Amino acid sequence: MRSNKRMAVVLAALLMLALGAPALAQVTFQGTVISRETKAVIAPFGGLIDDIALRKGDVVHVGDAVATIRTTKVYAEMDGIVSGIFAREGDQTEGITERYGGVMYLEPLNKYLVAATTEKAYNSSATKYVHIGEQVYLSCTKDGTHVGTAVVTKVEAVNESGNTPYTLEVTSGEFYMGETVGIYRSADHASESRIGRGTIQQNAAVPVKGTGSVLKTHVQVGDRVERGEVLFETVEGVLDGLYAVDNTIYSPLDGFVATVDAAQGSAVEKGGKLITVFPTDAMQIEMQVSELDLAEIHEGDKVSIEFEWDADGALQLEGVVSGISSVGTEKAEGSTAADAQYSAYVDFTPVDSVRLDMSVIVYVQDDGEEVDEEE
Repeated sequence: MRSNKRMAVVLAALLMLALGAPALAQVTFQGTVISRETKAVIAPFGGLIDDIALRKGDVVHVGDAVATIRTTKVYAEMDGIVSGIFAREGDQTEGITERYGGVMYLEPLNKYLVAATTEKAYNSSATKYVHIGEQVYLSCTKDGTHVGTAVVTKVEAVNESGNTPYTLEVTSGEFYMGETVGIYRSADHASESRIGRGTIQQNAAVPVKGTGSVLKTHVQVGDRVERGEVLFETVEGVLDGLYAVDNTIYSPLDGFVATVDAAQGSAVEKGGKLITVFPTDAMQIEMQVSELDLAEIHEGDKVSIEFEWDADGALQLEGVVSGISSVGTEKAEGSTAADAQYSAYVDFTPVDSVRLDMSVIVYVQDDGEEVDEEE
């Protein structure tokens, strides 16, 4: 194929001579598509790699997914209402918790607690023992108009008076703060089932904490949540300027994957390399120029580029010689000047079909020198 192309060039030149048109001198060089630099796509935060989406040699564009990094999900430990969110996405949870006591707070759906003891329990062996988790019935001691149900959530050791302190969470009924209630095992509030007496208190909001930086918040103030519902997600390290919008890392540039530097299941620190990319805008052509041909090529020369794979010559790109090395390869003892080679570089704008390491022919046109017709 290549010999046919070159034969076509020769025939075209002979035809121009036969027609009497002056032919311009043209020098060709063999070259290879290279990249003058590499750039790394780094992790904006630390964690375990859930997935790495690319492989060496893949084409990557701006916005393509590179990898996903596992987050830590923080769940609601109870049913409640979100009453305060002090951390915004990007904030470190430790600093927020130190200042406000938590990243956010949950107001319990059961808004009353009862601080109780067995001091006023009915005088029997059965009513002197209270069990965590048992359901009990409440009635205000003033006139019995305020009633409700509760569950025992905490039982403490017997105190110096021989009574057992315990705590209830009210599950139904309306009461006044500070109101005194009798506590019964029987729904009809029978005195022989009374296991103590207590005072109505407010069930305090519960702080929700975390570790690392908040990547994403899933709730808003006033939301009602159920136990086990995701409240927010965190990642390791510090998020600079809310760099990440989620736990998927996207490519910031176009190019070709040079190396994959992370693996699925492996840990990566903030700033660690995920992949290394040959940027598309850094592609150029490298040629080896003999010492005898240095006079035929200069920085700033405009060139035409032909690709070896393109047998029909349909793809024609233009470029400019951007540099020629000052130091050539060492010549072996006794060698001729023609053995010294110098690297020359051509900048061009690649198209989608251009790949690294492709072979090309570069045509350097000297507009001021005409071909000797006798030659």
